[in-house]
Amino acid sequence: MSRSRTGTGVRAGARRGTAAGKKGGTGDLTFGREGALLEAGVWPVAGCDEAGRGPLAGPVVAAAVILDPDRIPPGINDSKRLTALQRERLFDAICESAAVAVAVAPPARIDRDNILQASLWALRRAVEGLAVKPGHVFVDGRDRLKVDCLCEAVIGGDGLVLSIAAASIIAKVTRDRLMCALAQEYPDYGFERHKGYGVASHLEALRRFGPTLHHRNSFAPVAAARDLFSEWR
Repeated sequence: MSRSRTGTGVRAGARRGTAAGKKGGTGDLTFGREGALLEAGVWPVAGCDEAGRGPLAGPVVAAAVILDPDRIPPGINDSKRLTALQRERLFDAICESAAVAVAVAPPARIDRDNILQASLWALRRAVEGLAVKPGHVFVDGRDRLKVDCLCEAVIGGDGLVLSIAAASIIAKVTRDRLMCALAQEYPDYGFERHKGYGVASHLEALRRFGPTLHHRNSFAPVAAARDLFSEWR
């Protein structure tokens, strides 16, 4: 992908992006912001998002994606609006057609820096990990990233900016796969089902078995379970 793409190619890509958003049911999800920048001579344009701020266990996973305007996979949407099967299929399609980078903030960094700062760190690392340096970055949320180009924060961006939506899919699928792998190592916690979120079965496992190395000790339910488990021992 380079700045040499024609305006016709950009407009075609933007139309495909809009159709993908409407198919997902948002109507506002388009490639329009990326297309406008490309027509203005700013390219590559990356979108980035993270998955896993809320869980009690596991990492935060961030992804950055530069979509090819002429090869946008149909059906891209906010990962939360897609089924697991749809996300898996789109994950492969995005990786085959776009520039993609992923970064992971482990529980130790989350506990040290807090969840917001760890998430921003991972997002920045994902952008820096792209094979092509972006000329502009869109990030989901309120906080801009400290990267070597203009960064624009878009609240609700995974439902508005197609590149951010693509990144949300990459981040979600990557994290889900990591949690399923973790479930093989710690079968008593049900990570493959709840992905580390604080559902009742997870809280019960914490009370019975105590936290693992992959739990976030700075999160109150984990700290309470750790203290209770220590007393029992």
